[in-house]
Amino acid sequence: MTKKRSGFRSVVALANTRLSVKAASVILATSTLASSLLGLFRDRLLNSYYLDTYPTGIDAYTAAFTIPDFMFFILTSGALAVSFIPVFNQRLVTGNKKSAWELSSSTINIMALATIIASILIMIFADPLVRYVVSPGLDESGTILAINMMRVIAINPFLFAISTVISSIQQAVGRFVFYALAPAVYNIGILVGITVFTGGINIFGVQIFEGGIMGVALGVVFGAILQLIISLIGLIGLGFDYHFKIYWKNHGFKTVLHLLPARSLDQGIDYVNGIVTTNLSSRMGAGALRSFQQATNLHQMPVNLIGVAISTAFFPQMTEEVGEGKDEEFNKTFRKALRMITWISLPVAIIAYFTRGYVVSFIKNGGDPLIASVLGTLVVAIFARSLFHIASRGFYARQDTKTPLIISIIAVGFTMILAAVFSLVLNLGVDGLGWAQSIGAILEIFILLFILQRRSDGKLLTKEFWNVIFKMVFATAIAGCVAYSMTKFIPLMASDVSFFVIFPKFSIITLISLVSYIIASYFLDLSEVKPIIEKIRKIIFRNV
Repeated sequence: MTKKRSGFRSVVALANTRLSVKAASVILATSTLASSLLGLFRDRLLNSYYLDTYPTGIDAYTAAFTIPDFMFFILTSGALAVSFIPVFNQRLVTGNKKSAWELSSSTINIMALATIIASILIMIFADPLVRYVVSPGLDESGTILAINMMRVIAINPFLFAISTVISSIQQAVGRFVFYALAPAVYNIGILVGITVFTGGINIFGVQIFEGGIMGVALGVVFGAILQLIISLIGLIGLGFDYHFKIYWKNHGFKTVLHLLPARSLDQGIDYVNGIVTTNLSSRMGAGALRSFQQATNLHQMPVNLIGVAISTAFFPQMTEEVGEGKDEEFNKTFRKALRMITWISLPVAIIAYFTRGYVVSFIKNGGDPLIASVLGTLVVAIFARSLFHIASRGFYARQDTKTPLIISIIAVGFTMILAAVFSLVLNLGVDGLGWAQSIGAILEIFILLFILQRRSDGKLLTKEFWNVIFKMVFATAIAGCVAYSMTKFIPLMASDVSFFVIFPKFSIITLISLVSYIIASYFLDLSEVKPIIEKIRKIIFRNV
């Protein structure tokens, strides 16, 4: 038993080794990809079971997440990470570990208290929230189902809040392995709900749960519990000193409390946009709500893989450079991250547009024209929202959470107005909601970068930087032409209903398009492609 414990601790200690930015980016991108693939499988199962046979039920399930997710995003989520990490890092850099652990304990305790209260309130007021705020367009059976599922899922903000603080501690010290594993484990929990809990729960011959789509809601909670356990394992060996106490006099904790409201409101405003689109789509017929949510999830996958993963990996380094007063190094790091995200997200967005029918087939057997149409309207948002994550962190690294908040208020307000006009006045339906999201995302990233450039006296985004961006756009245009040509050469047929038929077609189109992009980038002398070319050369010459 002792040897097993020792072996377990050794594995955990190895996983908790501090990583370089490059290694962290790879691990985060890989884990996000794994989580996204599990998410695709999860959605494929759900859509296969319910989208055609029980659209009201799947709409109710989708609506049930809205308020619990809203409370998590407004109270915790990324708001806590970008407020907590710079302050926590500052204490570690100066060697003040006692203050750092007091800050951690206080943050965990205050977040747990706030979210448990929020969870209780959601359970109490689930009925009016569903009927009048989230999904007034659902019929009575769908409304009752959404209310019951919302009450089950309401515990998630509490579970997520604790795991988020713990994950932020690991991010701050450059440990990303267990932080990266958590989302994948969450999806595994939901898959258990779909495949096991929907069939009912029987213990010692006693039926304690009848099953059905409510079993998926139980799987969501089970996944959140698994995610918390994984996050806790990641603390082993970090010397975390927890106290069941809130240190109100701790200066770091005061700073986090000062920074948190602006970022929380920023997150909350973004999610209000989600509530508005849920409300609007619930009025567009059975299945419309789910279709818009599925297209949104698909467009968010590359954003998480590219924008979130790379920005998360670079953020600790950016905060350290700001803390040490190295403005020039900060500018270089920011430009490097921005160029990397741009170079990857541009071809992904254009290829996603031309292959959207193939992509949708991954989450619904035989595809779905409505989801594919909405996804086509969201491809611009893939690029803009990938850039958003590094642009916003340019402010957060300097502990400025108010500016992004003001920009979000402007951009999200504009987006919600466009959504209402496009869908209700111009009758563009669910597609109108997608176009509103893309236009709003472009406006937000434009304002963020404009202000960052002004504050750096024009030193952040140099002429050389813009020349490089122009080359990337040109290379993307070439990849887009290739992707379009390949979809004509290898078309998606009505008879293509099997994953094993669609995936090879999608892979060939994507691979050839990306190869054309890499070749174009090489001849345009883009530095981002050089590591890939060097790796290919090593593989070829090693084999020779």
